[in-house]
Formats: sequence, C-alpha cells, structure tokens
Amino acid sequence: MKDGASVWLPYRRSQIPGLPDGLSYAYWDGSGPLPGDPGDVRFIAGIPAPGAERVLGPVLPRMGNLEVLQLLSSGYDHMLPLLGAMPPGTRLSTGRGVHREATAELAVTLLLALCRGLDQFAAQQARGEWRTELRPTLVGKRVLVIGYGAVGAAVAARLGALRCEVVLVARTARTTPAGHVHGAAELPALLPTADAVVLCAPLTDRTRGMFGTDTLASLKDGALLVNVARGELVDTRAVVREVRAGRLRVALDVTDPEPLPPGHPLWNLPGALITPHAASFTDAFSPMTIDFLRRQLHRYQRGEELHNVVLTTTGAEAGEQAA
Repeated sequence: MKDGASVWLPYRRSQIPGLPDGLSYAYWDGSGPLPGDPGDVRFIAGIPAPGAERVLGPVLPRMGNLEVLQLLSSGYDHMLPLLGAMPPGTRLSTGRGVHREATAELAVTLLLALCRGLDQFAAQQARGEWRTELRPTLVGKRVLVIGYGAVGAAVAARLGALRCEVVLVARTARTTPAGHVHGAAELPALLPTADAVVLCAPLTDRTRGMFGTDTLASLKDGALLVNVARGELVDTRAVVREVRAGRLRVALDVTDPEPLPPGHPLWNLPGALITPHAASFTDAFSPMTIDFLRRQLHRYQRGEELHNVVLTTTGAEAGEQAA
C-alpha cells in the first residue's frame, strides 16, 4: 500500500475518474509553478506532449524520494541522459502499447500516400494541374516491418488487410501467432527484395543509424521507406542523397534532427513526405493515456508490478553522467 504518497499528474484529478483513494494528487503539466515540494513526490507522469525531458530535467534532481517516473510515450531514449538525476531504485515506465493503434494508422497512411503519389497530386493541385498517371498499388507488394513490438504488430495487421506480403523483422528470430519473425541478422538478404520498409523499432545502440548509406543503397530502385520510430534510426544525409537522386521515396514522422529546422532539404525535397512527429497525437491520446494512468496508479497503490517498466536506476548512472 502507498497511502499518502504524493503523485504529480499532467491531468487534473477531475479528468481521471476512478483514481485510487489514499494517494495525494497534484496537477502539473510543466507550464506553471510547481504544485508542491518536489522532494515529497513518489510518482510523476511526464507531460502528454513531446519534450518531456526538457520539462522534467530541471526538477528531477530535486525529487529525492521518487519511486516511479511514468512516461506517456512509447520510447524512453530521450530520458536516458536524466537517469543520473533520479534516486536509486526509481522505476522508469513507458506508455508502450497505449498509442499503437494511432501510430500504426499513420504509418499505413504514409505508406499509402507514398505509394499512390498523394504528395505529388497535392503539388499538382496547388498548381491547378489535372494530370492522371499510372500509380502502383500496395496489393501484392513485399513490405518489411522492422520492429515487431506493439506498433509493428498493429502495422502488420493493417498491411495484411491490404493484401501486402508482410515480412516481419525483429532483433531475434522467432515464431509468433502472426507468423515467422526474421532476425536482424537477416536484413542484408531481405532488404533488396523489399518494395517498402516501415520502421517501428526502438532506438538502441544496435538500431541507431541502422539505415545508413550502405543499407539504403541495398534497397531496390523505387522502394518506399516510412519511419514512425525514431529519427536517429536513419542517416538523414544518406536519405536526402537517395531521394534527391530519385531512387527512393520516403515518409518521415520522425527526423534527425528533430524538430526539422527551417531550410532543411527535406522540407522541399520531391519524394519526401514529412509529418511533425504526429503519429500518436489524435483525439484518442487523452482518453488512452488517462485510462492507462488510472490502471497504472491502481497497481502502484496496491504495490503490484507496474506495466512497461524498462529499467530501475541503480545510482551508478550519476557517476556515468559525470564521467
């Protein structure tokens, strides 16, 4: 039991009906004064917007009794530099799975837009041009879904309904109810056979820069690349070269750097479709994250294992950051 524990949430208590009794709730979304003493906080949830690390960075060193940092994003790589600011034993939990439907929806939307040339039709519309041309279809196309977590599985299910030949790839090979999952070691053989690639993998030391010059060069002419994972999975300069040469077409919801700065070549590059890290930001975001927080806090109050705990700080992180 966690009776009396101080909990800071980015939603007002009235917005989250059914919260467990016995906890002390305060509202803080990072935009106003702190609602109390950070040293009393045991559980804090990150803001429901990009930039949680910028908001939490100044206050985490003052939370000496923190037990749980709950992110509302699926990834947590942006928080790794702040691990040393948290006391030993702090559990870092993500919102993995909460936004899978919305993210998968955008991934498939972007792939369809590239395939059917919606970006090109939009440019023609802006010029007042009526010009019909033959475009490919996704039906029968071989699509590699790289990263077979919650989002990757949801993307694969949707592509299957579109009658694509879906090839699943994860870090290690395995068999699932959805079919065989290839290991990452098989990518060099799989990439030249793909008509399209959808990136759903987490950002790790293994995946950072995985789609660099050589990897992109192994894709066939006319291949499509969609990234709804993290911008750092892809070498941006290499992508620009391949798209500018007319060899590949890309749709990127995430970029490196991010936000994409004004004047960057990707903004106006024909064959590149850019969305501003918008995959999870739909009208379902608030109800989905509110429902998740309510369930997570019930588990916390009862002393049960939390969902999506990705690591527990040891205290060694502070020394690593200082080094």
